[in-house]
Parts: sequence; structure tokens; C-alpha cells
Amino acid sequence: MTHTIFIDGEAGTTGLEIRERLEARPDLDLLLLGDRRRDPEARREALNAADAVILCLPDDVAREAVAMIENPSVKVIDASTAYRVAPGWTYGFAEMDASQHERIAGARFVSNPGCYPTGFIGLMRPLVKAGLVPADWPVSVNAVSGYSGGGKAMIAEFEAGEGAPPYRAYGLSLRHKHVPEMTQHSGLSRPVLFTPAVGHYRQGMLVEIPLHLGALPETPSIERLHGALVEAYDGLRFVEVADIEETEAMTGLDPEGLNGTNRLRLHVFGDRGGDQARLVALLDNLGKGASGAAVQNLNIMLGLDEAIGLS
Repeated sequence: MTHTIFIDGEAGTTGLEIRERLEARPDLDLLLLGDRRRDPEARREALNAADAVILCLPDDVAREAVAMIENPSVKVIDASTAYRVAPGWTYGFAEMDASQHERIAGARFVSNPGCYPTGFIGLMRPLVKAGLVPADWPVSVNAVSGYSGGGKAMIAEFEAGEGAPPYRAYGLSLRHKHVPEMTQHSGLSRPVLFTPAVGHYRQGMLVEIPLHLGALPETPSIERLHGALVEAYDGLRFVEVADIEETEAMTGLDPEGLNGTNRLRLHVFGDRGGDQARLVALLDNLGKGASGAAVQNLNIMLGLDEAIGLS
């Protein structure tokens, strides 16, 4: 059986990555508009003719696209931030709960997670569920991404050859659009303090949560934190937890280490018996943080093996 897929916004960074992962698959037929991609009527027709639609658009344009869909059988994956905390939409992080895969499989509307939130939720949600971090705990998250996460304008700036800095902190107003998503889906009740940055490399991401273990109610050890993560992701294909012995031997962590994959790797750093921990997630911001997750969600929604077209 062949499924018809329309990528609305295929010329953008995420859209191009998704198309590259889908166009060689014999089980899918891509609806391509070419020069007509900005024609509202051509888009409306494609949005209603496809079995599944992937929206790679700015928030407002994504909302307009959803409003154009009148065919009740069309499945929708939105890669913008427009619906990540919206009622009626299923959050597309398949590994965040034991039942999330099933929820995505039965959903018509799925919101693709953000790249930073994928790393943060992957680390924090199991710890909140296990009671190791209280829901009202003041949590900080520091992160750095490759410049591809900033879209075409930032890519052009950093690849122009001169003028772009080696590292740039941003989101300085502390009102980053990912904060509601990170807070809600991690199980926290207090908004996270999010400090993002961009580095002078194309793609790859590190998301880090520092914890003062002695200040937490149960004073959890790094072994308990690690155990909660291992239990949450045991046997899953795309999320892995590094062994403590491995992390103890590490002297650095490369943000480009999982580029080109749909994998998320979680680390628990800290001295055994110590009073502090650094939880770090490694992922490709264009892979598990964007296009890879969209393809995984598409596979699940179509009733296919979630790993088709992914590594």
C-alpha cells in the first residue's frame, strides 16, 4: 500500500531534511507543488488530497494550513510550536511515556516536539515521575545548538564567512517559546529557566540540567538518577542512556556526536557519593530534534515500523 504525503514548507531546513528521508521510499508518494507551493489554492488542494500532511511552517502559517484542511481523513504532523501545548493535539515524543507510541498511532493531529525540549523532557520527565525531582522544583536548563536550528537567516549569517560569532547566547528575555512545552511535558509546575545558545557549527545539540542533589528532598545519588532514566527507556530503539562507567571516563562531549541520526543519548555526570550532578542530552537538532522525529511520528501514524527511513 502506498501512502500519499504532502510536506507544506518543503523548501525550509526541516522540510528539506524530511523530504530527503522520504523521497526514496517506495511505500510513500510525495505530493510536490514545485513553483506552485506559494499558491493558496494549490496548497489547499494538496492539504486535502494527502493521506498525511507534515507542516514545516512558521506558527501563524501552520495555523492557517490546519484551517484549510477539510478532509477528516487527513493526518497532520505540525513541526512548528503552534500546537505543542494545545488541547486536541498529541505530543509527538514517542518515548516520553510507555503509552505515548499508542497515543500517536491513534491520533489525527500530532505536534512534533522542539529540539531543545526533546533533550530536556527526555532527561527530566522520568525524574519527576519517579519523585526524585519535585514538580515545583526550580529547574534550570542550559543548551547549545548548531546554527541550522535558527533557520535560513541564521544559516546564511553563519555561513557567510565573516562576522558571525563563535558562540552566541540568546533568549535573554527568558521568554523563549519552548518554555511552556518544556514545562508541561516534563511534568513540572514551575516554568523552567531556559538559557539557550548557538555555536558556530551547523548541527548537533547538547542540553544540560545541573542539579544540587543535596538540596533535593530525597538527596538522590547519581546512581538513582541514572537508574530512573534506564528504567524509563529500557529496550527503546532511539533513546539510550550512557553507562555511568562510560561517563566517568569521558573528558568531553561533542555536540555533533549523533548528527545524521534519530537518536537521543542521555548522560548522568557527577561523582559517586557527591552532592552535584550534570544531566546532559545529546541529539541532532535536525534529526531527533526535528525531521527524524517527524518521520518517526509519520511511520507510527501510518501503522508502519517506526524506524523505516531512520538510523
